[in-house]
Amino acid sequence: MFKNIELQDFLLERTKGLTEQWYETLDKSAGGVYGETEPQAIEKLKQQNYEFHELFCSAFSKDKSDCIEIFKEWIMRVANDEAHLSTPFNSVIKEFFRTQKQYLELIEEFAVLQEETISHAQLNAWNQAVVDTTNAIILEFIDQNTKAAERRLNAQQEMIVEMSAPVILLSKDSGLLPLIGEINTYRAKIVFEKVLQQCHEKSIERLFIDLSGVPIIDTMVAHQIFQLIEGLKIIGVRTALAGISPEIAQTAIQLGVNFGEIDVYNKLDQALRYHKLEFTKN
Repeated sequence: MFKNIELQDFLLERTKGLTEQWYETLDKSAGGVYGETEPQAIEKLKQQNYEFHELFCSAFSKDKSDCIEIFKEWIMRVANDEAHLSTPFNSVIKEFFRTQKQYLELIEEFAVLQEETISHAQLNAWNQAVVDTTNAIILEFIDQNTKAAERRLNAQQEMIVEMSAPVILLSKDSGLLPLIGEINTYRAKIVFEKVLQQCHEKSIERLFIDLSGVPIIDTMVAHQIFQLIEGLKIIGVRTALAGISPEIAQTAIQLGVNFGEIDVYNKLDQALRYHKLEFTKN
């Protein structure tokens, strides 16, 4: 234990130098967080690296489970950092291994300075501790970074879906929902939620849903669309459908959808002409 404390002190004295050495030899062409040129961003990156060294030195004499607890907050912060999320994953992992190499070299230097007082077995034990600790940190980082990337992707998908399902005002109480591209179950669910909200916020009484840009939908998605129509009916919005393809019509028939209370038009311009005529009468 005495030698572990001596080694920790030896490493702690060199933490600032480790960070500077690491940054000087960093492959800045890797992009992402490592290619930053703004002084503030570079300083933040160096600070994160320096904090790693401080934690690593304090965790050196701990067992693996305690080590992860010590690193948990740092790992969560860096794994969720937008700059790191935008960095190629293999580049981040490469830097962990470069840092591991720094420690193995320092331990070798420490052992040489201690001359004959460090046994080969002790040196191997310290090297193994560095490898085990680094591996544990990498595994935890991968787990947290993957979860963060998934949350980011889901948020982006929701934003894309929301942007792809805008309710466009045609008049003070009429709107148009143009649906374009493939509609999967996830997108249909988000559209259901967002369209109800938009119609309520915009006080829409009649909504035209244009399906001419949708090549095909499966049974589950068709069910969601007609559930949307029912939901709109409940909040006082009358719905009209335009551009239904033969494939969508077949799916609707298989579902047993009753078109009796739904205005259906062959094309959107036909629906809009009718809308203008009705609007003029009112």
